[in-house]
Amino acid sequence: MSNKIKVLIVDDSAVVRKLLTTILSSDREIEVVGTAMDAYMAREKIKKLNPDVLTLDVEMPRMDGVTFLKNVMRLRPMPVVMVSTLTEKGAEVTLDALDVGAVDFVTKPKLDITHNLESYAEEILTKVKNASRARVRPYVPPSKKPASDAAHNTDEVLGKFNSGKKHLVTTDKLIAIGASTGGTEAIREVLDELPPTCPAIVITQHIPPKFSAAFAQRANASSAMNVKEAEDGDLITPGCVYVAPGDRHLLVVKDGVRWKCRLSDDVPVNRHKPSVDVLFRSVAENVGPNALGVIMTGMGRDGARGLREMRDAGAHTIAQDEASSVVWGMPGAAVEEEGAIDVVALPKIAQKLTGHFGIK
Repeated sequence: MSNKIKVLIVDDSAVVRKLLTTILSSDREIEVVGTAMDAYMAREKIKKLNPDVLTLDVEMPRMDGVTFLKNVMRLRPMPVVMVSTLTEKGAEVTLDALDVGAVDFVTKPKLDITHNLESYAEEILTKVKNASRARVRPYVPPSKKPASDAAHNTDEVLGKFNSGKKHLVTTDKLIAIGASTGGTEAIREVLDELPPTCPAIVITQHIPPKFSAAFAQRANASSAMNVKEAEDGDLITPGCVYVAPGDRHLLVVKDGVRWKCRLSDDVPVNRHKPSVDVLFRSVAENVGPNALGVIMTGMGRDGARGLREMRDAGAHTIAQDEASSVVWGMPGAAVEEEGAIDVVALPKIAQKLTGHFGIK
C-alpha cells in the first residue's frame, strides 16, 4: 500500500496542469492522482480519488476557486494550496482563500519559467508536503457583526496612516510577531482582539510583496489598531502595527529615545526575506526587556533563534501551541530552542499580551 501524498491538481490551464504534474510527480513522496479543469470536475474527482492535498487555481470558469474552496472546506475539509497570480487582484483573492481555510499558496508558474524552474519546483514541493501535515478546520461562514469603531474610510484602507482616527498613548513597550504558513489569519485574529491603547507591534510574515500590502490593508480594516506596511524610517508609535514588506527585512533600530523601522535588502536569512530572525534579533539588541516576542504558526525554523535571543535579552516570549497552529514548525522549533517562556493557544494570545502589559 502506497504511503505517498496523493495530490489532485485543479487548474483551467492545460499548460499549468501539465507543468504542476511534472513537478509534483518528480518527488518520490508525492503521487498526482488526477487533474481537473474546473470545480465541477474537481468535485467528482475528490469523491473518486480521495486526495490528501488539493492544488487549486484561484481564477477558474463556471465557479471561482474561493467559492469552490468554501464548499470543500465546509463539506470535506482537506489541505489546499492555492495557485495565485502575483497581482493586486490575485493577492486579495488569495487572502480570501486563506481566510476560508487554504493552508498556503504559490504563485502561478509563468510560461517562461524554465530558467527558474528549479527554485519554483522546490517551493511548491515543500508547500504541498507541509500542507499534507497541516491541521485544517471546517469552514464556518462568518456571522454578520455590527461595524466597530475601528471602521476605516477608503483612504485609510489604501494606506493613509496619519488620520488620527484612534487615540494614541505614549509607551516604551514593543511587541514583535513572526509567522509563516497559516499566519495571515492567525495574526489577524490576534490583532482584532487588541485595543488601540496597545503598545506598537512589528510583524514579519512570510509573504510576497504585493500580498504584504494587501494583508496590511485588510488587517487595518478590522483592527482597532492602525495597521500599515512598514516604510523605511517609520517612527514606531503606540497603537500602530508595522508589517514587513514581502521583499525586505524589517528591523527595529534606535532613534534617540524612540525606535523606528529600518528596511533592508540584504540576502535572505533562513531562505526568507523578510526573515523573522532578522526582526527578532534587532528587537533583542535595541529593545531588550521592553519587548515581547510572539512566534506563530509556520513551517521551518525561522525565528526560533531570534526568539531565544529576545528571551536572553530579558524580553517575555510566547510560542503558539501545536493544537492551534496550522503548521507547528516555527513555534515548535522555538520551544526546542528554549526560546519560549509561554506556549499559548491562538485564541488566548491577545489576552496574554494585554495581561502582560496591564491593558484593559
